[in-house]
This record gives sequence, C-alpha cells and structure tokens, in this order.
Amino acid sequence: MDMSPAHTSQRANDIAQVSRRPALKPAAAGTVSLAMGEPDFPTPAQVSSAGIAAIERGETHYADQNGLPQLRQAIAARTTLQTGRPYAPEQVVVTHGGTGGLSCVFLGLVDPGARVVMPEPTYSLYADLVALVGAEPVLVPLADDLHWDLDALAAALPGADAFVFCNPCNPTGIVHTAEELQFVARLLDGTDTLVISDEAYSGLVFGDATYSSVLNVPGLAERALLVQTFSKTYAMTGWRIGYVVAPQHLVAPIARIHRTINGSLATFTQHAALAALELTEAELMPMVTAYAERRDFAIQLLSGRDDICLGSPEGAFYAFLRYPYPVPSEAVANDLSDRGVLVRAGAEYGPHGEHAVRISFATSKASLRQGIDIICRYLDELADRHGQPQPTV
Repeated sequence: MDMSPAHTSQRANDIAQVSRRPALKPAAAGTVSLAMGEPDFPTPAQVSSAGIAAIERGETHYADQNGLPQLRQAIAARTTLQTGRPYAPEQVVVTHGGTGGLSCVFLGLVDPGARVVMPEPTYSLYADLVALVGAEPVLVPLADDLHWDLDALAAALPGADAFVFCNPCNPTGIVHTAEELQFVARLLDGTDTLVISDEAYSGLVFGDATYSSVLNVPGLAERALLVQTFSKTYAMTGWRIGYVVAPQHLVAPIARIHRTINGSLATFTQHAALAALELTEAELMPMVTAYAERRDFAIQLLSGRDDICLGSPEGAFYAFLRYPYPVPSEAVANDLSDRGVLVRAGAEYGPHGEHAVRISFATSKASLRQGIDIICRYLDELADRHGQPQPTV
C-alpha cells in the first residue's frame, strides 16, 4: 500500500498550510513557560470531589450523547439568568471542551466556500477550522487599540456567512464592549449571517472592564452560537468539558457532528461540571484577583521600555507585546526558547499579529519576573543589532 503524503487528506493538508499552532508539550527542565493558556491553579476541591464521588457511586457508563439532562438544565438555567432570555435544555449541547464545541459548530453549520469573517489577531483554532471545512477566511485587522475596527468590519461583513470572534480575546486580552457588539448587530440586521462567539474567558475580567455576552445583545442573540468551556474559569482544562448554546433549529446538526466524532462525554466529568456551576463568584474570585495582580506585576516589569507596545489587558490572562524590530515573531519565539523562556509567536494569531509575542500571566510572579527579564535582555540584543527604536505608540 502506498502511504506517501500524496494519499493524506486534502483537508489535513489545507490545515497544515494555514496553521501556525504549535503542538502542546511540557516545558523542558529549567525553562520558564509564559506560553500556556492554562490556569496554574488546581481544580476547586468541590469540583474534584464531585467527580470522584461520581466514580465511586458507579457513574462510569455511557451518558446521553447531548450531555447529562441535569447538566443541560443547569446550563440553560444559568444562561437564562445571565441574559434575561429563556433558554431550554434542548438548546444546549455538552461538548468535548470548547475546542469540541467550536469544531462541531464549524463542521455542522459552515459549508465549503462560505465566507467567514474573523477580526485578527485572534485565537488560531478558527483559521484551522475554516480550512478544515473548506471555507473562505476574511481577515479583518483590529484597530490600533486592539478593539474591532468598526469601519473595516462594516466593509467586510456584507455577504458573510459567518462571523467568529472571542470575547475576552485570546491573544490580546481585550474585552469587546457592548457598543461594539451592538454595532455588529446593526450591520447584520436583515441578513442570515451566523455569529459564533467563543466566550471561554468570560469569567476572567479585570478592573473597570465590562463583559457583555453575545446573548445579551438583541439582533445577535437570535443568530448566535455561544461556545463556552469550564476550562478557564474553573481551572478544569484536563477535564475536557464545554458546551454550545444555540437557537433550537441549529442544535441538531451540532449534536449530530459531536456524537459522530466524540460519542458520549465522560459521565463523571459532567458531574464535576455540575458542581462547578454551583460555585459562587466569591469562591472563584481569588483566582481572578491573582490573575489581575500578576497582570499588574507584568506591566510594571515591562514599563519604561520604548520598544514594547502593551496596553493593559482587560480580561483572560494574556498580554500581547508588540516590538519594532524586523525579526519575525516565530524567530523571536525560537530565540527566546533557546534563552530559557517560552512565549507564543504573534503570527500564530493572524498576519496582523506579526512582530508581537503573547505571554501568559497564568503563572507565578517568580516565573513572570524570570521570563520577562529574559525577554528584556533579548530585546536589548535586538536594539544593539538593529538600532534603538522610535518610541512605540
């Protein structure tokens, strides 16, 4: 049998052509990682205990392939409470993490050749999924403040089949405002454009920033697919559980794709998710407070440099550092890895992410200090090599 690359899937080849997402692997010994998008906190004890208790009482068999009825009921009730709109369990599909939810939305609802508008830099999985389904990406650069460029969106959205974004945003840390969402709602009025909103970091918002779900916005809620995960807010990345909330008529294709690819999710994981939904904001606040303190600490360590452009991240746990030197971001990430700190190359998140790197402050202050010190010394090397930059804006 000829197993040459010519016989590999064309879709896999299409993804390989566009994807710049590195494979996840542990940091080498002695290396500081500022690269992982993963909470460094343990899963809350109540959540882990609920998962263990479910195993001990024999909750280890196949579950409803759309998700445990009681979990879908709890998610629908939470969504109703947060939005003031009635949602039913039949509008919820429990998925293999947020990644599984996004994948099934694209595979179930986005056709080959569809125009998919994506403001970028943005989470790199979206471009991979557009390639997977054979759709056409329409990339729209962000404004200088990393919020949406509303004029550019107004030019790009007519005729779009889908609009996908994350809020709060990975990699920028921006929280898109209600006004931005309302502007898009007006642009899409009278169209059939789907809105795919990845709100994985909705529980991680800092300071005066105000998070608005797509489901809170009239004109968007009726056409929106909300993709959510337990991974970030509840420090449950390894539990692999998320969900999609969708208009009733769009649920069936999403659910069909998910059960075809994944079958039933682990039953005990779903019981753990039920316990997570019972946690109060006060019980989760220590993690949010710690991220905010680390964000401030990172900004302090980077302040005063003319060769870094950095706003104050409003949500998630990332900072997006722009630099002025003529060195590709993948080369910068490789150079920094050789020096002992892992970051993510800005180009992973789209062409307008070039000449930037993403760092995560989901790590200790000691690791932040060590990693940022390496970054600053490396930037000093670049300044010596390429000349002192003009102050960034």
